[in-house]
Amino acid sequence: MNKKVAVILSGCGVYDGAEIHESVITLLRLDQRGALVQCFAPNVPQLHVVDHYSGDEMDDTRNVLVESARIARGKIKDVKELHVGDFDALIMPGGFGVAKNLSDFAISGANCTVQADVLSATRAFVAAGKPVGLMCIAPALAAKIFGSGVICTIGKDHETAATLVQMGAEHHECEVSEIVEDAERKLVTTPAYMLAQSISEAASGINKLVDRVLELSHPV
Repeated sequence: MNKKVAVILSGCGVYDGAEIHESVITLLRLDQRGALVQCFAPNVPQLHVVDHYSGDEMDDTRNVLVESARIARGKIKDVKELHVGDFDALIMPGGFGVAKNLSDFAISGANCTVQADVLSATRAFVAAGKPVGLMCIAPALAAKIFGSGVICTIGKDHETAATLVQMGAEHHECEVSEIVEDAERKLVTTPAYMLAQSISEAASGINKLVDRVLELSHPV
């Protein structure tokens, strides 16, 4: 039976939304493994809009759901419609949108909060004992989703890792090509573009994350 996987996106573009390479690698690997995928995003305004050519902030407003639809080729739903009973697993690609749109981690650090609909959806997977995959900066939300003591990685960024520890996470350093698994909580994390210097490097860990999340997903 094909596994059903929910993917939560945070916009479109590394500096103000979901990291596009990470998102596409994730969707590609899920398709290669025969998974049935539905993308979701919160129907909220972006924190801000960044010109990805110049790197400058723009005087513009955009919607996270509308922008995420670019990556999903229009096949996306409001995260309010994410019902855990319909899926076997959940995966969240990274990008600054995780820290700016799915949470306020970019502003508030250890004192951050997670966007209400995203928090409700992700915690439902935890409560159901279903596997979750977080990549790049997304593990910054792990302690908020899973609670204190959760094991995760963002790679080797000591400053960010220290913030995660302050939030209650147990951080394990990790190479870009590897994954860190919290077996008790069924959480799988990988650094992706927190360390990757190329799209193939990012894929090396993301493919392992997707494969392991699918292995962990089964009826409970």
